[in-house]
Amino acid sequence: MLDASALLALIRNEPGADVVAAVLSSAVMSAVNYSEVLKKVVERGGDANRIAAFTRKAGITIIPFDEDQAKASADLYPMTKAHGMSFADRACLALGLTRGARILTAERKMAEIGLATAVKVIRHDP
Repeated sequence: MLDASALLALIRNEPGADVVAAVLSSAVMSAVNYSEVLKKVVERGGDANRIAAFTRKAGITIIPFDEDQAKASADLYPMTKAHGMSFADRACLALGLTRGARILTAERKMAEIGLATAVKVIRHDP
């Protein structure tokens, strides 16, 4: 499953884009993180509709944010607060936990909190 930072790395052809491209057709993403991607694209003058079309064509499944994820996100707050994680970060982690899915992210801090779900950082240290 993809964190917003992973999809943005692919869209912007940043380091780690190849890792994301390899799993694209089977990828899932929280609607919260998808919204974050669209917002960041628009913020830089991009076209959200173009990204939405790309996402559909690539086969990425957008998962609605539900009650179970909301509870898991709230439960994550104490352990993520010290790492400066946002609601969107917690939403991603919550989806990974509730689905038992491996998370792809460009944010090292997500891998450093030691959750019961696998977190793969797509960028390598220089």
